[in-house]
Order: sequence, then structure tokens, then C-alpha cells
Amino acid sequence: MNNNPKWLLSFLLFLCIIPQTYSRQLTNLWLDEMDIKSFSEGIPSIVKNTNAGGDSIRLGGATYKRGVGVQSLSVVSFLLDGNAKEFSAIIGADDKTTTLVNFNFFVIGDKKILFESGIIKAGSTPKKVKVDLTNVKRLGLLVQVNDHHIGKAWFNWANAQFVMLGDQLPQHIPNNGERYILTPTSLKTPKINSAKIFGVTPGNPFLYTIAATGERPMTFSAENLPAGLLIDQKTGIITGSVQQKGLYVATLKASNSLGEAKETLRIKVGDTIALTPPIGWNGWNSWAREIDGEKVMASANAMVKMGLKDHGWTYINIDDAWQGQRGGKYNAILPNEKFPDFKKMIDYVHNLGLKLGVYSTPWITSYAGYAGGSSIYKDGKFTDSIRNNKRSFRYIGQYRFEENDAKQMADWGVDYLKYDWRLEVPSAERMSKALKKSGRDILYSLSNSAPFANAKDWARISNTYRTGPDIRDSWTSLYLSAFTIDKWAPFGGPGHWNDPDMMILGNVTTGSKLHPTKLTPDEQYSHVSLFSLLAAPLLIGCPIEQLDAFTLNLLTNDEVVAVNQDPLGKPGRLVYDQNGVQVWLKPLEDGSYAAGLFNINGFATTPQTYFRWGDEEKKSFDFDFAKLGLKGKWKLRDVWKQENIGVFNETFKTDIPHHGVVMLRLFPQ
Repeated sequence: MNNNPKWLLSFLLFLCIIPQTYSRQLTNLWLDEMDIKSFSEGIPSIVKNTNAGGDSIRLGGATYKRGVGVQSLSVVSFLLDGNAKEFSAIIGADDKTTTLVNFNFFVIGDKKILFESGIIKAGSTPKKVKVDLTNVKRLGLLVQVNDHHIGKAWFNWANAQFVMLGDQLPQHIPNNGERYILTPTSLKTPKINSAKIFGVTPGNPFLYTIAATGERPMTFSAENLPAGLLIDQKTGIITGSVQQKGLYVATLKASNSLGEAKETLRIKVGDTIALTPPIGWNGWNSWAREIDGEKVMASANAMVKMGLKDHGWTYINIDDAWQGQRGGKYNAILPNEKFPDFKKMIDYVHNLGLKLGVYSTPWITSYAGYAGGSSIYKDGKFTDSIRNNKRSFRYIGQYRFEENDAKQMADWGVDYLKYDWRLEVPSAERMSKALKKSGRDILYSLSNSAPFANAKDWARISNTYRTGPDIRDSWTSLYLSAFTIDKWAPFGGPGHWNDPDMMILGNVTTGSKLHPTKLTPDEQYSHVSLFSLLAAPLLIGCPIEQLDAFTLNLLTNDEVVAVNQDPLGKPGRLVYDQNGVQVWLKPLEDGSYAAGLFNINGFATTPQTYFRWGDEEKKSFDFDFAKLGLKGKWKLRDVWKQENIGVFNETFKTDIPHHGVVMLRLFPQ
């Protein structure tokens, strides 16, 4: 034993100092002090210091000034890396939640459930949460509900806060998977990639561009075009109009110094447009309210410059925030000051061989607070009092202007209308009739969350219709938006497509400021594969000029896009869902099938499966053809790699990355 008194004195001093030092290192961090939206993966997102409806946070009759409000299923994840000591909150359904819904709060650390509220209902007594986070690396906050489509189901984490060690802050779960590129570079010889079937109404303007890859310069031609159509040999843009109904079969050609490509185009002149899903870009997830005419034309230029146009990408769609006051020849919605010459902008886009879309709503105000398709005033004026109280005017006014607006859109040359509100059939049908009388083919897209009970009406009335809420750039949102909509498949087809919402690739603004998508590279491959199998609209939402090599490669695989654009137009179906693997199968016009083998890894089956813990692994899978009704031998082709794999009888064994996909084309032998 050391009898040195100096040693004893130093030891006692150490014991006194350490607790004081440790206490000084603890910092309280309220969740509402953070950019909490950027940590949220649910749909819809998370809000600070209010409930999800924008009112005060109230639990059990008490009002809380601090906390976060969530709606429906909520998934929030943090990387703590051992830098937190404690999490605490008061939880429950907001007092204004009247929906009869069961819900359950969880706090999960490193796959262990640290707190579970148990199944409770609206009106139940709030509960206190206090959990020890010592050494916890990854943390998840989860609210489960018995129906993720329920609207007014508001839940609160009141007074929610971390106790952090020192000045360390929670970080985002890293998204650092390998951004591997599978698709080979396009050849220099010509290849035609545009849709093989196209619908147009008799007498209406015709615009179709031959999309082709290959070394430039390139010349284009078309044999057996119906009377009234002409092709520009330098651009491949076909314009004009066809008066007589019927099916016309033309031969398209693209040639350069290295060779010539030929493809057949079927032109159906009749009552149905959008014979393949629309494919293009929407501006909301890029610029939101900051969209303007210059950004629209720059996006069109970027679609050409980045090569997307050569792979069949066509639409440049303006979302909310272009609308100004009513006026002009039709007393229609006119553009605001951010769009000084709307007609000139649209002509510019058309001259590039692209098409342009706009946004509107039958409400008095749009979601972003701009003029809508109805009014409380006979002349439709949009007053400051309406603008300043936009939420109060989210309803259909006494005076409606569907025909006015449709005529103005047709006069400008608009090709696409996104019509956005809480969908109901009468308003949808009124605008559908107005568009058909406008004298121009305007693809009609309904948004958002179309009630499934009216699926037959949506398919009858419109060209695309949203099957769920706004998508977010997370696996949770992608799964709920796309992997759960098999019931919609019987209603989708040529002229009327099931729409899971925009694509969440590249840099997006969903939930927060512009940032790289939170999807892992494997999840992004799954995203593009499933949307193609579903025959869903492909509308990217990122700034096109910011596309990196990986994202551009995802969007320019012509074999994947061809699955989406297949003329048969049958949405893929979920045919297998066992042991963490889903198989989606889509029949194609030539008698082959496209298949997606997805490693779902039990997502949403336990609270832990809503989160990424960093130890996820690939899964080995035996693809048994016969069990899915595919008897005999099949030649398999890897669609992403554009490589033939071989001929297989009965089964094919493969490894599937976590939340990833193996996408195949199966040809009968």
C-alpha cells in the first residue's frame, strides 16, 4: 500500500473534480432546436412546437410550448455514436385527434426497444418517456398506427429533448453505400429509345420526338406517317395533326456515319392519349416556390444537354407557384411576375422536342397559397386577404373556372396538367371535360391521395392518379408509396396510370433544404426498378443540371425504361412475398416478362425493421419459376447490366443486396 500522503491528497481531489467535470459536460438539446425535418423518414414529415395540424401541442388538457408533432406513421432516426446520455419526452395523441386509431410509441437504441408505450388510443392519458442512452450509437423514434393512410391522426413528442455529452450533436444516419454503376455506356451507333406507341385525338396538335442515342450528327426520317404529319430531319421532331381516326404504323429511322437504327411506331388516332406512362421532370422537389421561367428553360436545356431527351425523357412540368391573377382573353389564371412571357417559354420547350406541364387546383388557393380554379368572387379575383389566409381558402368556391383555364392552357400549348387537392369525383370530372373540349391533348394528372374506393372513376376520368400521399426520400416512404399498391394494379393501363408520386433521386428538397436523397444506392436501384415494373409515371424531381454520374446512369438504362414504356401497358403484380423477399412480375408485349426480386428484409414487421442499423446483409434467394406459373425453360437477362445470364430450367439462384434488387427479363425457350 502506498502511504505517501501526496498520493492520497491527489486521489481525493480527483474524486471531487470528476463529478463536477462530468456534470459540466452535459448539455440539454431540445428536438425543436434541431433541423428535425431532415431526420424524419415518415410520411408526412415532422413539425416543431405545434401539432401536425399547425395548432398548439396539447396532451391531456395541458399545453406544451416545446416539442414536435407527427402525423400517421412517423420514423425519425439519429446517429448518436455514444455521445448522448438520455432522452425524455411526454407522449400521446394530440387532444385534437378525434380519429379512432390505435397507436404505439417506441424508442429504439441499437436494435433494442428502450421504451414502448403499448397500444393506446386517442384520448388516453399521456405517458412520460425517460431512457438511458449511454453508449447508444443509433437511435430510432417510431410511432406506429394501425392505418398509415389515416389523415387527422396527430401525435406529439412534447418537451422532447436529449441530454448530450459536451457539445456533440446528433447526426444523420450515414448514407455511404457504394454508388456502383451497372449500366454500360451507350454505343456510338444509333439506337432509337422513344415510346413505340403514341395516342392523339383527331385534329389536335401532334408532337412526338424520336429519342435516339449515338454519335452526332444524326439524321432522322419516318416512312408511312399519316397525312398531316411532318418530321424535321435534323431534330427528329414530328409535328402536325391527323384528322382521321385509326391505327397508323410508321417506320422511324435514325442514322449517323456509323450506321442506321429502325423502329416501328404505332400512332393511334382516337379517344385515348397517354398510351405509355409520362416520363420527365417536375420542378417542386427542385425549387418549390422558387421556380421561375428561367429555371424552367434551364431545366429543359439540361434535359437535352445531360442526354435524358435521347433516352425518351419528355416532360418539363412546372408545379405550384407559377399562378398570378385572373385575366386575359379567357379570364383564366395568368402567370405571376416570375414568368414574364409564358407562351414564349412554352414555345422554347417545344422547339427542343420536349413538352411542358403546369399545376392547378379546383380550390380557391393552392397548397402553396397561389390562385386556384375557383373563387368566392364572380370575376375570380385573388385578393390580399385570400393570399394572406391561404389555409382558410382550401375549398372549392362558389364560382368555378375550369373551362376558362383549360382554354388558356390549350392556347399557350400546355401538354400536361397536375390537378392537386383532396380528390373528389365531381371536380375531377369537370376539369376532365374542360380539357377534352380545349382543342389540345393535355395529359391529366390527379394529385393527391386518390381514395381507392373511387379507383374506377379515376381511371375513367384521368390519365394518371396519385395512389398515396406525398413521397419523401426515405425507404419508409418509398415502401409505403410503391411496395404496397398492388391492389391498384387492375385499374392501371394505357391511358390511365397508377401514380405513386415523383421519383426521389438526386438532390431533393423533400422535408428540408436541397440535399442528396437519403436512399442508399441499393434502395435507388429498387426505386427505379419498381416504378418501371409498376408502369408508373417517371417524373424525376431533382435539378437536372445537378445530376451526378450515378444518378444519370440510373435514369438512362434504356432496357429499364423500356419495361416502363412497354406498349402492353400492364402494371407489374406482387406474386411472391415470403422470408423478406418480394417478387414483382410484369408481362410484356413480346411475350417475355420483367421481374424484380427485392430484398425487403422484413421491413415494417417489427419496430426495429423501420431503421438502418449498419449491419444489414445481402440475402440469397432461389427464384422458383414454376411456383409463379412460369413453367419450362427461360432465358434470363440482367436488365441493369444489360447482360444475358443464361438459360435456366425451374430455378435461378442469386444474391440480393439489402433493400436492393435483381431485375431480370425472362424470355420463354
